[in-house]
Amino acid sequence: MTDLDHNTEQQIFRAARKIFTLKGYNGARMQEIADEAGINKALLHYYFRNKDKLFEGVFRDVLKTLFPGLTNILTADLPLFEKIPLFVSQYIDILTNNPEIAGFVLYELRLNPQRLVGNLRDIGIDMDLIRSQIESEVAAGIIRPVKPEHLIANLISMTIFPFIARPVLMSIAGMDEAHYTKFIEERKRIVPETIIQSLKPIQ
Repeated sequence: MTDLDHNTEQQIFRAARKIFTLKGYNGARMQEIADEAGINKALLHYYFRNKDKLFEGVFRDVLKTLFPGLTNILTADLPLFEKIPLFVSQYIDILTNNPEIAGFVLYELRLNPQRLVGNLRDIGIDMDLIRSQIESEVAAGIIRPVKPEHLIANLISMTIFPFIARPVLMSIAGMDEAHYTKFIEERKRIVPETIIQSLKPIQ
C-alpha cells in the first residue's frame, strides 16, 4: 500500500468513525461518509467494499479505545481496592475525551449484542482472573462475597451513566458546562468510595 493509499484509507476511517458514532449503523449512509471524507462514493467502495466491513472496523476501533487499558488495570497484580479507583478514573477520562462512544456502544449492543460479545473475547477480558482475585480476597476477609459480574456491572454503570444521561442530569440539577465538568471529576472520587465501602466486610 502506498502512502497515498494509506492516507486515504485513514481519512475514510476517521470520517466513518465520526458518522457511525453519531448516527449508528442503521442511521449512517455510505454517501455521508464519502462526503465527510471529501471523496466520491466509488473511491469509498474501492477501499471498503461494503458498509458492514467498514462498520466492523470502526466498532473494533471504538472498543480498543474503551477496553484494553481498562482490562490491563483489572488484570494487574494489585489489590482490588487499588484497582477500583484506577479503573474509574481511566474510564472517566476515556469517556470525557470520547463523549460520543458511550451512547454508540450501548445502542449497537442493544441492536446486535453478539457483535460486542465477539469483539470483547478478541480483546481478551479474562473474567476467570478477575473471579480468582475476588475469591482470594473474600477468603482472606478483605472484601465481602460478591459476584464478579455484579462488581463489573457496578463499575461500568456508575461510571458511564452520567455520560449517557448528560442532558437530563444537567437539566434536573441546573448545571452548566463548568458545573458538569466539576461533577464528572467528583465522580472519580465518589464512585470508588461508594463501591469500596459496599465491599468492605461488616464489622
